[in-house]
Amino acid sequence: MKADFNTIINSEKYVLVDFYADWCGPCKAFAPILQEVKTELKDSIKIIKVNVDKNPSLSARYNVRGVPTIVLFGQGKFLWKHSGVLSKGDLISRILNS
Repeated sequence: MKADFNTIINSEKYVLVDFYADWCGPCKAFAPILQEVKTELKDSIKIIKVNVDKNPSLSARYNVRGVPTIVLFGQGKFLWKHSGVLSKGDLISRILNS
């Protein structure tokens, strides 16, 4: 996953990484919001999901201590991180203002 992850985040477009867990209720509530964001922003963003239980080293690398946590990358550079659920509007605003 590590090599693939580095390739993915070095994309020309924004990459939003959703660190989640299968047992996490807020993560399940956040999934449709992320889908709406992808639908609205179309090809300007790539959204990937990383299961913290299956990828503990990647989660540790970005200091993910709670789920859901989202991390935004732009051309491979870390832009920001947020823990917790955001509304569609707030999330889109934060992405577009990055």
